[in-house]
Amino acid sequence: MSTDPRLFIDAPLSAGAAIPLAREDAHYLINVMRRGEGDAVRVFNGRDGEWTAQIAHASRKGAGLTVGEQTRPQQSVPDLWLLFAPIRRTKTELIIEKATELGVAVMAPVVTERTQSDRIKVERLQAIIKEAAEQTERLDRPELRDSEKLGALLDNWPEDRALIFCDESGDETDAAWGGARGRGQPMASALASVGDRPAAILIGPEGGFSPAERDRLRRLDCVIPVTLGPRILRAETAAIAALTIWQSTCGDWQ
Repeated sequence: MSTDPRLFIDAPLSAGAAIPLAREDAHYLINVMRRGEGDAVRVFNGRDGEWTAQIAHASRKGAGLTVGEQTRPQQSVPDLWLLFAPIRRTKTELIIEKATELGVAVMAPVVTERTQSDRIKVERLQAIIKEAAEQTERLDRPELRDSEKLGALLDNWPEDRALIFCDESGDETDAAWGGARGRGQPMASALASVGDRPAAILIGPEGGFSPAERDRLRRLDCVIPVTLGPRILRAETAAIAALTIWQSTCGDWQ
């Protein structure tokens, strides 16, 4: 695999195209990676595949590339969404980074009754997505959607998309975490019914879903309640674990 630096460029790519670099990308190439005029770079834009490029000029005023030839045609990632309740800033950033690495197509913050914070720093998260896509050899950059309340999301849910509901609770209201009755299936077993359907994974806040939210989710035909094992996981751990199981069962790890 090439060791040349890799950049996401939001511009059309074709042989001979001249691409001016944003200040952040120029700083990364020249000051962090210590590259200069004539050095090789790889570029992608999520539409035209991956291309070689060369640093055409580099100075304190900026830098630019000249595109060479295509090295990989555009490829799609599995049609998987990750819906997650925002948590503390560093942990939300971890979810975003790892979901990008694990091949998610769409990420959407969801505000639940027990969500601790609905503040999302979009620019910061977009920068994390870009860096993770560059590092993991993806040919695209996943979409980050605006925050939405869970009720509104379910009101407009597409019927053909399976909603994999990570539900660690049971149905016994007087028992810790709802007891043993009514828990979801082990996720790997439950995914046998999903096949190649479009899917989304729903991860709740650290306090779990409210009884009303859980009841509504359980009544929807598209919802598949699953468990991630006998331990109660933190939200960021649950997201990583669920994505790993899905990719190894239904995704492009097979």
